[in-house]
Amino acid sequence: MIFVYCPVCGKKLIEKIIGDEGNVPFCEACQRPHFNFSYPCIIALVVNEYFNEIALIRQNYVSTENYVCVAGFIKQGETVEYTAKREVEEELGLEVINVRYMKSYYYEKRDNLMLGTVCIVKKKFFDISSELDSAIWCDIEEAKSLLRQGSIGMQLLNDYLQTKPLK
Repeated sequence: MIFVYCPVCGKKLIEKIIGDEGNVPFCEACQRPHFNFSYPCIIALVVNEYFNEIALIRQNYVSTENYVCVAGFIKQGETVEYTAKREVEEELGLEVINVRYMKSYYYEKRDNLMLGTVCIVKKKFFDISSELDSAIWCDIEEAKSLLRQGSIGMQLLNDYLQTKPLK
């Protein structure tokens, strides 16, 4: 988010040098800086409890050709792990056994800081939310072909494959 007006008092911000930060939007009335930021969200690689399948979703407003990983915005007061668990449970209806933070990814197209997680879930049939058009279980090789090459979902899968399984 890029601040032009003060979110507290509504006055137009000026650019002011703030220490090592350089020029920062600053409210002269409130005497405080308002640092621009990216919206934080999670992206979750959903792995079944047997570590042999991954759940991928399709949202036609995102793509009708590729599957994606579960993702969602972090609400105020939530941790990364709680958000990942909540999103997986809401979107897929799966019980999350464990969550591990992997690493962050910047999604320039939407100005999002995506915090990558791996969610280990109990395998069962999906109970998908109205946000999704479909969901599938697939093995790792199939997931590599269904995720768009170079996507953050593909990067997260590759990063997961370079680590030891979460048990």
